[in-house]
Parts: sequence; structure tokens; C-alpha cells
Amino acid sequence: MINLKSTDSLELVTDSAATLDVNVEWVDLNMAVNPWTATPDRTVTPISSATTTPICPAPGAATTVRNAKAITIRNKHATLPDTVTVQRDVSGTNSELHKATLAPGDMLCYVEGMPWFVLQAITSAVDIQVFTSNGTWTKPTNFTPRMVLALLWGAGGGGGAGASLATAVAAPGGAGGGGGSFFRETYNAADLPATVAVTVGQGGAAGTPGAAGAAGGSGGIGGTSSFGTYASAYGGGGGMGGAISAAAGGGGGGGGIGSAGTSGSTSVGQGGNPGVSGAKGVTGVAAGTGSDGPITVVTTHNAQDGGGGGGGHTNVPANAVGGGSLRGGGGGGCGGGHNATPAIVNATAGGIAGAYVAGTGGAAGTSGAAPTAGSPGANGDSTTGGAGGGGGGTTVTAATAGAAGGAGGRGGGGGGGGGTGQNPGLGGAGGVGGAGYVVVISR
Repeated sequence: MINLKSTDSLELVTDSAATLDVNVEWVDLNMAVNPWTATPDRTVTPISSATTTPICPAPGAATTVRNAKAITIRNKHATLPDTVTVQRDVSGTNSELHKATLAPGDMLCYVEGMPWFVLQAITSAVDIQVFTSNGTWTKPTNFTPRMVLALLWGAGGGGGAGASLATAVAAPGGAGGGGGSFFRETYNAADLPATVAVTVGQGGAAGTPGAAGAAGGSGGIGGTSSFGTYASAYGGGGGMGGAISAAAGGGGGGGGIGSAGTSGSTSVGQGGNPGVSGAKGVTGVAAGTGSDGPITVVTTHNAQDGGGGGGGHTNVPANAVGGGSLRGGGGGGCGGGHNATPAIVNATAGGIAGAYVAGTGGAAGTSGAAPTAGSPGANGDSTTGGAGGGGGGTTVTAATAGAAGGAGGRGGGGGGGGGTGQNPGLGGAGGVGGAGYVVVISR
């Protein structure tokens, strides 16, 4: 209850040039008569400066008590907030009743018998800034945002190139690159500066074919995407290049939210942190951990927010598909190779993004007398990461080159491995990893 005696009044202290509408409804109780009489009235006061303004005058008569029934203070300004203080003035001595910061469209309310409360504005204003390359996020100025949501995908690792070998010796294709990780965070808009630097990770370099009769080059690690110093999503590791011997080859490890995946070797490419130090396993990982890129034929090297592991191969070789990721990028598929017979060992598909299953991303290239390249992985958007590229096809036809692996999709898809060629035909190049991706939503 707010009662004002003869010399008491209400004032509003404002601290900005926001436009306010102030309404005070009251009843004057005249105690000079019996029974008392009640006379309702009100004041309407516009304010648009940082000042102290009377909003309810004193009743004047010693026998009158002014009972404030309701007070509303609405900020009508489009962009400016205002910190307002309602105070009682008793003959020049001020006593604070309530203080609140009103965003544009907010209204501070008092109703007798209830505590003060703020009705927040319902606004449909949304600002979406999408980054496919490095840039600067700028806080919206056409409205005052309350929250900022940053969505980040690290880049995918590049696929390894296929080997070049014509003899009856096992010659595997290049292993697939690991998928990039996904990271999101929500911020109080007031805690962020007017601008924030945005870095979009570059896709891991494609493995390059070696000379005729030589092993293929390994793919590169995908770059990190970042929103200033506030958030980072790390890239996937590169796939191992195809060897000219019966050696296992690890797919690139999927990126994590704490570190990039490592590149494959004759051991697994390790998934990025968080998680245990070293290998994270190929039986499925949760949260922001990246999956390992296997050297066994599995379909469980999938991830939740980390990247899927790139498809690797055994020493026979036998090839694994790229691992999938619910929100990160899918791993690249393994390039086709040949065994010691030599007989074709077909390439495999890249991993999908948006599902916790391996394969079904970019399609594998066909193998034979005229091998074909792996298909690129699908690009991601604000709903999911990029898919892994398919592995390139191989051949056992003399003097024929292997085919290239498919590129990873934007949003961290791993590049596919290249297929083995028949010397002097070169191995196929690996697929480049999919670039990172950043979306910043303010409202």
C-alpha cells in the first residue's frame, strides 16, 4: 500500500533519454467527514530525459490521504533502456520505493496488494548473421537484444591420397578425414561487446598423390572456428595416405569441443577432447568428444557433438565407412584399394551428419577400369553439420589412375580418401575437408 499524506508526493528518477509513459491511478480519502469520502483521479506524465520528475502530487489538505492504487511506467523507446527509480518525497526527503531497468517495450507495474513487477516486451525482432568465412559479428542496433546464441562447426579433416602400385602387394586407398565438432553457447547480450571477431575454420588440405609407385600423402587437420574468445569448435584430423605395403591406415579423428582430432597413421586417428587422454574409442562417443578414426571395419565410430571418425582400413585392406555425428560433421569415407591378389577392395561412403549412424553420407566412387570420384558430402546449415565425402574408386587395370575422394560438406564434413592407382597411374587425391560454419542469432 502506498499512502501519501498532505506534503508527500511520488517522483520518478530516470537515467536515459528513453521515452516513457507514466500513469498513476489514485483515490483521495477525505477524513474530514464521517463517513469518509473517496475521490478517484489520475496523472499521465510523459518523460524523455534523464531527470527527476513528479508523477503523483501531494494531496495538500491535512485531512486527505492519497492512496496510490496502480502505477505503470512503460518504456516506449525503440532501442534505449532506462533504469527508473520510484521514490517518495516527504518535504524534500526522498525514500526509494522501487528501482528497475526497463528494456525497450518493458513496463514496470504496481497494483495495490501485489509486489512490483515488470512486464517484458514480446518482440519478434531477430537478427541472424551467417559466416562462411572470417568476419565480424556486430551487435544489432535496430533493437536491443536480450540474448545471443552462437552456433559453431569446426572444419573437417582432409582425406588421404591413394597409393600407386602395380605389383601383387596389398595397396590401400587413402583414409577419410575426421568430421569437425559442433559447439553452441547462449549469452546475455549485455555481456558481449558491440563487435566480436569470427573465425571460420578452413577445411583440412586434401592428401596429394605421390609419385608413380609411391604412397599417397596424408590429409591435413581441419581448422578451428571461433566466436571471439567466447567459444570454439575444433576441426577433424586428416586421413592417412595409402601405403605401398600391407599396413593399416587410420581415419582422421573427429574434432572435439576441447581440441582437434589427430591425423590417422598406422594407428587410429584420435578423437578430440574432452575425454580420456589418447584414443577415445570407436564404439560411439557422447557430448563434445570426437570419435577415433578406426583401423578396423566398424560402424560404431559415431559422435554426438564431436565429429565422426574418418573411415580407415585394415592391413588386408578392408575398408570402414565414415562415422556419423548427430550435430558435428561426418567423417570421410575410405578410398578403394587392392589386396595382394591383386583384387579390388571397394571404396566406402562418407559419414552422415544429423544421425548417430555411420555411412550414408557422400557416396563412394565406383571401381574398375575407369574408376570414379567419391561424391561430395552434403553441406550443413543451422540445423546440422556437413556430411563426409565418399572415398574414390580404385582399379587393377594397368597404368590407370585411382579416383579422387569427395570433398567434405560445409560444416565440418571430412574429406574422402583417394583410390589406389596402378603404377604408372597415380593414386587419387584425397578430398578436401569441409569448411567450418558459424551462425549467430540475436533476439
